[in-house]
Amino acid sequence: MHSVRVIAGLALAVLAIAALSGVVTAAPPDPAGDPIGWEDGVWYNESIDVDANDGLDADEREAVVARTMARVEVIRGVEFESRPPVRVITRDEHAADVSSGYANVSREERLLDNVAAESLFLVGESTDVAAIQERHSTGNVQGYYAPSDEAITLVSENATHPKIDEITLSQELYHALQDQQFDIPQPENRTTEAVNARNGIVEGDGNYVDHLYERRCTQDWADTCLQPDDRGSSANSSSEPHIGLFQIQYMPYSSGPAFVRHLRETEGWDAVDAVYDDPPDSTEQIIHPEAYGTDDPTTVTIEDRSNDSWDRLNRTDAPNDDSFGEAGWFVAMWYPSYETDGERSVIPRSDHLRYNDSTGQVDALAPYAYDHRYTAGWDGDRMVPYVTDESAATNETGYVVETVWDSPEEAREFHEGYRQLLGVRDAQAVVGYENVYRVVEGPFADAFAVERDGATVRIVNAPSIDALDAVHAGSVREVPTTGTAERGDLEPITRESTGFGPGPGPVLALVIATVTLVGLTWWRRA
Repeated sequence: MHSVRVIAGLALAVLAIAALSGVVTAAPPDPAGDPIGWEDGVWYNESIDVDANDGLDADEREAVVARTMARVEVIRGVEFESRPPVRVITRDEHAADVSSGYANVSREERLLDNVAAESLFLVGESTDVAAIQERHSTGNVQGYYAPSDEAITLVSENATHPKIDEITLSQELYHALQDQQFDIPQPENRTTEAVNARNGIVEGDGNYVDHLYERRCTQDWADTCLQPDDRGSSANSSSEPHIGLFQIQYMPYSSGPAFVRHLRETEGWDAVDAVYDDPPDSTEQIIHPEAYGTDDPTTVTIEDRSNDSWDRLNRTDAPNDDSFGEAGWFVAMWYPSYETDGERSVIPRSDHLRYNDSTGQVDALAPYAYDHRYTAGWDGDRMVPYVTDESAATNETGYVVETVWDSPEEAREFHEGYRQLLGVRDAQAVVGYENVYRVVEGPFADAFAVERDGATVRIVNAPSIDALDAVHAGSVREVPTTGTAERGDLEPITRESTGFGPGPGPVLALVIATVTLVGLTWWRRA
């Protein structure tokens, strides 16, 4: 990691004096060097004569970018090495770029995405998850930083005279600053869990700085931050996200800032900087900051026990499997309560909201919580898809999931929650078999074998009961029958006892509706 805390005495003196007066109209003299809080001839507290509502020409954009860079430096105490290029494109141009990227998604990658989402009971196996991701990326992104180009792109209705939201710009500039000053390694195996864990520090730090920046805009920078009256309204309102898929991807943007806030408030910015040298290994470490550096996850491997009719998905240039982590399994068990408006629930809707202990209100920095007794104690997981020669055409697939927990008791709680999830999805215990369940019809119509052994829970899925052993030999054990199916413990929980009606249900909907989708691009495994 680079050395990033170089603040000259002259810079400290200038900033201290300037801070006493808030924003100044007349600019202080240019410094001899390049102190924090000054960029390209513009001080962080210097007034700029522009109107955010009539769009900015090229010269105005230059000045706004310079001052925003200076303000980011003041908040974070880190110096830009160079000015990143900032381009503006129209939403139609952005849509074309996104469409071009998704046009090359392979059939194998689509299958992996589909099986991953299906295994969490978020979408049925016939749903094209890549199409959902493309729709999300097309309609809701306001800006992004591309490390490969070391450049920022802002999306606007008018690329010639764009209405620039300074908060959006500040976050993307900070991502450029992260790229300049910190080593940010990509995970070796780009699973959902690995990427979310890595993004816990990248987006957590970025969104925390964004939060501090916006707070300054209501205080000593009041009336100088550029925030157009129609802020955020340019996003495509028809591109409402699939909330289940979205909430997994959003974890680093909510739990991440809380993780960074905890480090900064307890140990200072140096502790945050140090995380870049040793990024979190799991979403568990982001959700529970005390686990960072003390509770490393277990690497889970799954033995291939399939017969000649089934094969593991074969991709030579990318992962053939996935891992979801504590965040993914939390959302899997929470989503039915959102999807059914509280009619059916494993984890109630209200348990996804994080409240500020001081105010009793939803935490503005980190509105979503991802911890619950059913998913706490996660230690590792792996999902391996299985396909036949016809899977690409029929979407009929199977999978084996293995989860490992810190203790047998925590495995028991996950097992309890997962069986409730099966019940919510109308699974029935199959007469004559041990731990085998079947969903007869609907988007999740399949057979399931669920076994808990100590601190491990294994789930096998196949299109039929007969196919379970074909996907993973030894999954099915016959037992003497009594002539009736025992399904009582799989009955779905109905009507949340708290949160239905005027309770946290509307609050959750409001939080989801008001989340600003700034730079939230859907990660692709390729």
